[in-house]
Amino acid sequence: MLVLLAPGQGSQTPGMLSPWLEVEGTRERLTAWSELAGLDLVELGTVADAEAIKDTAVTQPLVVAASLLAFEVLADRYPLPDDLVIAGHSVGELAAAAAAGALTPDDAVALAAVRGREMAAACDLAPTGMAAVMGGAPDDVVAWLAEHDLTAANMNGAGQIVAAGPIEAIDAIVAEKPDFVRKVIRLKVAGAFHTSYMAAAQDALRAKAKEVTVSDPAHTLLSNADGARVTGGAEVLERLVNQVTLPVRWDLCMATMNELGVHATAELPPAGALTGLAKRELTGTTTAALKTPDDLAKVAAALTTADEE
Repeated sequence: MLVLLAPGQGSQTPGMLSPWLEVEGTRERLTAWSELAGLDLVELGTVADAEAIKDTAVTQPLVVAASLLAFEVLADRYPLPDDLVIAGHSVGELAAAAAAGALTPDDAVALAAVRGREMAAACDLAPTGMAAVMGGAPDDVVAWLAEHDLTAANMNGAGQIVAAGPIEAIDAIVAEKPDFVRKVIRLKVAGAFHTSYMAAAQDALRAKAKEVTVSDPAHTLLSNADGARVTGGAEVLERLVNQVTLPVRWDLCMATMNELGVHATAELPPAGALTGLAKRELTGTTTAALKTPDDLAKVAAALTTADEE
């Protein structure tokens, strides 16, 4: 069984779309998505520097477009297995939902543009931030964060929890670092994503979502909220909206992957982070990070491995 992973914000790198635009038809596809997003995704994905693509309003639609561009190339070249499992991290859930057939790719990119733009605006309403806490028992880390009025916004598994909340509280945990954690790293992000500080962005996304037509997923689709399989299109869309202010439970998504017997993972561009987590948490799983079209052969091998298990 193969699980297809769609990464989230922070995975972007300058020039990440350049090799994909060498594939016939992809430039036209990205140009069309640029119109939907109100951004030049071609320029942003090829020649823009790291500073230009770190803005939340830019990054989110760019990352979703990158994943879907590669997914369409993948699906065109290789038959996808009927038992395919798909999961996305944070904004990557929009790409995952489209890959699973619950959303159209056009709607996924348009929703990502609204999500990114409105989350960037919400970050300006209060001084907030995030920090990665490495190591420590999850329950101990969550309790420690609560003492500082912080939320465990991303529980990523493999000993990684991301704290989010008021900037002064982030400063405090970076300075304090108790003995039961390995290290605390301040993240270069605009604000406290996946917390109540994003409520205004959630309202804006909910309004946009009313314009979207959904379908039931054609493949197994896992939710960040609880790692559960979501089978109804309306529920997929509702969970995508709610996730703006809810923690990302990637640890539970990986636990479900284990329960389903997943033996191989393939991460869509901009690939790397989720593959690293899979290597540490999904013991014995074959992994493939799809960074360029040259990596498609790795996915074919992963498909073969999954079929043989």
